[in-house]
Amino acid sequence: MQRKKNITILDVAKQAGVSKMTVSRVLNNELVVKPSTRERIYSAMEELNFRPNGLARSLAGGQSIYVGMLYTNPSYFYLSELLFGALQACRERGHHVLVDEAYTMADLADPNYITKRFFETGVHAVMLAPPLSEIDEVVSNIERSGIDLVCIGVEDQGRRLCVSMDDKAASRELTQHLIDLGHRDIAIIHGPPDHKRASKERLEGFKSAMSKSALAINEKHVAGGDFTMLSGMAAARKILDQQDRPTAIFACNDDMAIGAIHAVYQFGLRIPDDISVVGFDDIAMATSIWPPLTTVRQPIRQMAIAAIDLLEKQRNGAEQKSKNVVLDYEIVVRRSSAPPPR
Repeated sequence: MQRKKNITILDVAKQAGVSKMTVSRVLNNELVVKPSTRERIYSAMEELNFRPNGLARSLAGGQSIYVGMLYTNPSYFYLSELLFGALQACRERGHHVLVDEAYTMADLADPNYITKRFFETGVHAVMLAPPLSEIDEVVSNIERSGIDLVCIGVEDQGRRLCVSMDDKAASRELTQHLIDLGHRDIAIIHGPPDHKRASKERLEGFKSAMSKSALAINEKHVAGGDFTMLSGMAAARKILDQQDRPTAIFACNDDMAIGAIHAVYQFGLRIPDDISVVGFDDIAMATSIWPPLTTVRQPIRQMAIAAIDLLEKQRNGAEQKSKNVVLDYEIVVRRSSAPPPR
């Protein structure tokens, strides 16, 4: 629902039984207002469907804006890159970033959780990291709260602001790299189902490349992880603990690829002499391990920068060609991939 244009701070004050100044203090995140009064004002806002356009006010007045980054993602390397990008963009523009972890899905399912959480911290806009950006209920609750929103890692042809890359094409190209090296039996460690877009499209890209080259996928060489190093290690051990081992492992993020490398060494195998391992993301650790990891360079920092730029342009009323930004990726070949052993 869109709030009526004639709903004002004065209407909220009357509904809550407080002064207009008290409502203004809550909106400006002043701590002098008692918690019980704050709750009454929040309730009045919900009843009247009133949402202050805080970001627009801040931009118009040349003041700093506060962008909240909400996440629940096991890959801290990914999150750190996203955060550094947001910090860089906001620092250049004189704005600020507040980071908050979503603890439970029950919290996020509560329509009032986001509103209260971010009103209390003074946030004007939210940058939503995957997998939260892929959960319709979470996205809808934020939109209903009236807080401005940009989603990372998803693509939406509608009215939402989104920043993403082509995961399927990148996965297909990286798989083709292994095929071109001569690999025919390639294992894959795919991501968790709650990362609906990334997990699905990276797996589909792998299958597409294998099918195009008329290569069969050994189901014993397909394992799932949750985008953590430990899950990658466990999945790789499951794959390697067989007589018909693959000649290459494609882990669908770098965290799992690094875990897979540990598992390979535990089996007394060499990389890439006995088996190749590739990943996805190009996190900082990809060049710190041995051998350095062949991977997809996902422009994570640039995604965050583009997200802040989208928010600012929209709230400033600036013309933009699309609300969706799709950034380029790059296949980075390092020493963890080589032709299979003869």
